[in-house]
Amino acid sequence: MSDPLPDKIVWLSNAGARKSEQKKADTAQFSSTVTGHINRFHRTLPNFEPTPLAKLDKLARHLGVASIRVKDESFRCGLNAFKILGASYALSAHLAQKLNLPPENLSFADFKSPELKNRLKNFTCVTATDGNHGKAVAWAAKQLGCRAMIFMPTGTTPARLESIKSLDADASIIEGNYDDAVRMAAEQAGLNRWLLIQDTAWAGNEEIPMQVMQGYLTMFDEAVEQLGGSMPTHVFIQCGVGSLAGSLQGYLVEKFGDQRPQLIVVEPTKAACYYESMKAMDGRPHTVGGDLNTIMAGLACGNPSKISWEILRDFADVFVACPDGVTMTGMRALGNPLAGDDRVISGESGAVTLGLLMYLLKQPELDPLKKTLNMDADARILLFSTEGDTDPEMYRKIVWGIDEFGIGNSFDLGFGIADLTAKRTAHRA
Repeated sequence: MSDPLPDKIVWLSNAGARKSEQKKADTAQFSSTVTGHINRFHRTLPNFEPTPLAKLDKLARHLGVASIRVKDESFRCGLNAFKILGASYALSAHLAQKLNLPPENLSFADFKSPELKNRLKNFTCVTATDGNHGKAVAWAAKQLGCRAMIFMPTGTTPARLESIKSLDADASIIEGNYDDAVRMAAEQAGLNRWLLIQDTAWAGNEEIPMQVMQGYLTMFDEAVEQLGGSMPTHVFIQCGVGSLAGSLQGYLVEKFGDQRPQLIVVEPTKAACYYESMKAMDGRPHTVGGDLNTIMAGLACGNPSKISWEILRDFADVFVACPDGVTMTGMRALGNPLAGDDRVISGESGAVTLGLLMYLLKQPELDPLKKTLNMDADARILLFSTEGDTDPEMYRKIVWGIDEFGIGNSFDLGFGIADLTAKRTAHRA
């Protein structure tokens, strides 16, 4: 375990991750049978297609590993992010239950009949979001003819707010951080009998967060199919409330068992609720308070989701917390690839894993982590770029190096790609 320095990459390994003799969280909800059901549902979405798996073979050679593959979710259903997978399934499954539709052959098209459209207009769904999840809920609600209420935290940029409003949702920015927005959404759902479509689980609120997590299974299964027989040895995944990371871990356990690749969970330093919870070594989730000040808006969450915490606590191999400069490095490398590599437009919450990988393989101070992960020339890396340029202005400023937020250059990684270290500001993308 490394010391928690605020502007450094810090990490800890999970000694219990590979111990099969102890009782662990149940991952049956992420089985191959469930995954197949979710896959079939998603194929009924309008204009649904698998997203590409980008190849970074030249970068892999520069870094000294066998391969790097990046699942590019900027192409997902025209929404520039992966979140529609969870929101569409959770909302549809919940509405099907309300409308007494059979769940085994769930189809988005089932809700298009005039009779159901007439009934659906009386439903209101509500959620809290830093951007992508709320946009996905708004899109799904509009497609189904429901009303959507979206609460967003202080610091949300106008681009993200207007993107959601453009889908006819009633979206507003509250006074408070992301977790405050979640509490407000839950309170309003209870007061008004609205449908809470939230990816954060807590005691008494687990069914819909589980459905959101199950929705992400399609993305993982696509990636495995696209990889063919070349399975990864290491998977890096970004983490906010943990629904994405927990779902991926559950999928890997169910599909590969003890032969699963190592999973590295990556968070922003200022919102590292999983890292801090694991560091406490008491088996319980812990809250990170404050304004959760990071440009990685989609990861700015202070409360671990109950379901995901139990899965990641029991199975994830390593937990890492990164300052904002790490994701800037990843954004620049993905957007300006080495000749012959695929280009990926990746936003602030999508690129942190590549940034971390670059530091890990080039900075001597991270050699202990590299050794812990057995990261050698045979390593095959899988990453998920979960969003594109969802805030185009911020993306341009970071990738072009426009220093409007007090961001200064740090050091070079050794192969011509400069890192940026973000000084703490009140701005949140």
